[in-house]
Amino acid sequence: MPFKEQLIEFMKQEAYKPMTENELAQALNVHAGELDLLLKALNYMEKEGLVVKTRRGRYGIPEKMNLVVGMIEGHPKGYAFLIPENQDIDDIYISREDLNGALHGDKVVVRPKLPARHEGKTEGEVIRILKRASKKVVGTIERDRYFSFVTPDDKRFYYDIFVPKDQTMGAKSGQKVVVKITRWPEKRRNPEGEVIEVLGYEGEKGIDILSIIKKYDLPLEFPKKVLNQLEDIPDEVRQEDLEGREDFRDKKIVTIDGEDAKDLDDAVGVERIQGGYRLGVHIADVSYYVREKSPLDIEAMKRGTSVYLVDRVIPMLPPKLSNGICSLNPRNDRLTMSVIIDFDKDAKVKSYRITPGIIKTCERMTYTEVTKILEENDPDTMKRYEYLVEDFRLMEELAKKLTAKRFSRGSIDFNIEEAKVILDDSGNPVDVVKEERRTANHIIEEFMLAANEVIAEHMYWLKTPFVYRVHEVPDEEKMFSLREFLYNLGYTIKGIKNIKPKALQEILEKVKGRSEERVVNTVLLRSLKRARYSEENLGHFGLAAHFYTHFTSPIRRYPDLMIHRIIREHLEGRLDAKRQEKLSKIVARVAKISSERERIADEAERESNDLKIAEYMARRIGNIYDGIVSGVTPFGIFVELENTVEGLVHVSNLEDDFYHFDEESITLRGERTGRVFRIGDAVRVRVSKVNVVERQIDFELVNNRGQA
Repeated sequence: MPFKEQLIEFMKQEAYKPMTENELAQALNVHAGELDLLLKALNYMEKEGLVVKTRRGRYGIPEKMNLVVGMIEGHPKGYAFLIPENQDIDDIYISREDLNGALHGDKVVVRPKLPARHEGKTEGEVIRILKRASKKVVGTIERDRYFSFVTPDDKRFYYDIFVPKDQTMGAKSGQKVVVKITRWPEKRRNPEGEVIEVLGYEGEKGIDILSIIKKYDLPLEFPKKVLNQLEDIPDEVRQEDLEGREDFRDKKIVTIDGEDAKDLDDAVGVERIQGGYRLGVHIADVSYYVREKSPLDIEAMKRGTSVYLVDRVIPMLPPKLSNGICSLNPRNDRLTMSVIIDFDKDAKVKSYRITPGIIKTCERMTYTEVTKILEENDPDTMKRYEYLVEDFRLMEELAKKLTAKRFSRGSIDFNIEEAKVILDDSGNPVDVVKEERRTANHIIEEFMLAANEVIAEHMYWLKTPFVYRVHEVPDEEKMFSLREFLYNLGYTIKGIKNIKPKALQEILEKVKGRSEERVVNTVLLRSLKRARYSEENLGHFGLAAHFYTHFTSPIRRYPDLMIHRIIREHLEGRLDAKRQEKLSKIVARVAKISSERERIADEAERESNDLKIAEYMARRIGNIYDGIVSGVTPFGIFVELENTVEGLVHVSNLEDDFYHFDEESITLRGERTGRVFRIGDAVRVRVSKVNVVERQIDFELVNNRGQA
């Protein structure tokens, strides 16, 4: 965007005072013929929140005008927080009255109005809405004789939406609908909208997940232009595709994935070499088929990532690519971008090379099969894959050394087992189990981490525009809160003001095997910043890595696809100054969009999982389980079951005494009995109530004889 950098630099100067368009043109010596470009730049920058235009038509950058740009994080009770774009600024509390029509997810400009009180939040008021999160809302319609209201599924969208009588598309009371906002809320006035899609009644098969898909506006179909382009993509690797590629087809290379995976985008092979190991990480060469600015590329960037819901995958790329020509299916020729790394005996990188390749994997292995070989010496599995058993043992040997090396520098390894919901053919949840990370999972994790680090450092020193995966140093305030939390559990943490990953890693080592292990892991993880994509290399705190990127999953993540494209252009000598200048703008946009799409995908995935967990527990009301106290609050205790399902024992259900919350020790203490509930305590609970719509599970305590 012409003038953008020039304007920002000029406005950041200490002596700058907000100026009008004409004053800016004069100050920057803009010729009459370029005036239109200056106005377009200012207009674009205002929409993006890079500059703010005052009522008197003067422009300035937000931070110099005591304004903050960010995203609204709504709360069901009507208030909200601003999550600032500038990560150095703390969240700002916004009361319902000060939202001024802003809704969850909107990009806004906020004026802070009250300084932060001790341990409280700065308060602020929305003065401008830059961009609405979505014009579409999913909810349940209630019809009246003259008008209707839609109650949004997302409780962070605080308002019911008024729908005129003739705008309902014939939807009946109690049905799920998609409503398009036609008039945004104002003070004391609800938003208005029109129904654009009727999904069906809540209890009907598939409507629950469909509602989540529509809520997050996830695309179920690929546009016609994209489908038309697929006709030009071959089903098999052709002779002309092999030019300039290293041939790895004689090597023993395998994919190792979950049982359900169809998009196999990484394959590995390990050999013992003089004084160490040679690791081959072969990644599907998606950028060879998905060319820049093609319909496929535009759609992939828009989606940003594949979304793994509880009952389906919404892929970033059409199945012809994701499950077909790009997927490293066994015993098929496949094109790759390969990184070959030579390690010494201590798993230190000696040398590496990056090259386009062609492979033919010999097996499509699962984590379960490889774990059976390495952990259980299962005779049937070992016989079936006899010719690969030594390869797997060598992989395990290298992976263990890579883990030890990573730990020695302070890398944090969280032990949080996720819940996996098992569905029957009708989409009903029949079990909730822990997804365990076993030896095979660790092998693949370590090999992918090694490849990602090598690629990131290589591209950093080339000084080319790039997309890094960054994880910044945590906020001091959150570290103080974490220290308090850990102190109450009997743990001390060193160096809060200049926290190092090693200090957090040591805490996780101390809690291993203890009843509070999962809780400490969870709280510690929540105390860290969220990892994101950036065009700047800011390092990765959690991995204690100076250089990190995402290179290993181009079938399902757009940043990886972009990175492959940049690597290809570098290898082919096409990264001249002009291209690099263009790429600088592209990678900044890709990093921003990819971070946003990742956040949306995470929310949708978590919600679909929580929904089915609530459904599962709703059929088990009255069942008794053993659990661990995972959280203590003034309103009750959270209890986590063995299968990771969490529910609340509300303080009103603790009927044997009046309980008071002690903030300092994070405990609930009985007034008369002196009974204390603290994190990590073992308890027995009965499922008393489940609200599937709210994804809320309520427990009540049971004594040892099974009585409430």
